[in-house]
Amino acid sequence: MTIGKTALITGANKGIGYETARQLGGMGITILIGSRNEQSGREAVAKLANEGVEARLILLDVTNQSTIDSAVQQIKQEFGSLDVLINNAGISLGGATPPSQFSLNDLRETYETNFFGLVAVTQAMLPLLQESPCGRIVNLSSGLGSLTYNGDPEHEHAQFNLLAYNSSKAAVNMFTVTLAKEFKDSPLKINSADPGFTATDLNGFTGLGSVQQAAAVVVRLATLNNDGPSGGFFDSNGEVPW
Repeated sequence: MTIGKTALITGANKGIGYETARQLGGMGITILIGSRNEQSGREAVAKLANEGVEARLILLDVTNQSTIDSAVQQIKQEFGSLDVLINNAGISLGGATPPSQFSLNDLRETYETNFFGLVAVTQAMLPLLQESPCGRIVNLSSGLGSLTYNGDPEHEHAQFNLLAYNSSKAAVNMFTVTLAKEFKDSPLKINSADPGFTATDLNGFTGLGSVQQAAAVVVRLATLNNDGPSGGFFDSNGEVPW
């Protein structure tokens, strides 16, 4: 049953995050739109409302701890708990700059959003997730974060030698594994999702997959049954190698 549940999605005002919100909202889950931009967040909430989705705006910049703390208080006061956390916000900087020449500033900025921000939000929301009888955490990763794929010169991902983005997603995967081990004896299910090469503004809409296909992977992990996996890495075809 999903009626009465709540789901916070970071970076949910567009792209995969918004489509995930639309699909989960269609199941009766109340959607908390995490957006660092108030106007675009409100526009997303309004669009979802037109489709019959119950949605609220949560002003949230994953790189700003004060907004994270405010989001926790807002959710605690309005709902008392949180059932689903989807860490979707992400950036990609530096393009195809060779690793030996990569800007440390771009590397740090990428990690601030893709990894440190994700960890900060998760740590802050964990007490609320533990109040849920079936808390779920989905970390948006990427096949580009797979060491197996990157280490195989024949694999299609090996051509994308993106130091900042790829390594930040590999770090996300390690956080997924370690957090799942910590909470292995609890109802929490924590997994990484590979949405595939999706057409979004992150890649200038050059991706081959649709946001609908990508969101389906995330939705599946966000609505796992109690006997579902935890500490894994999954795409639309099943498990992805680390």
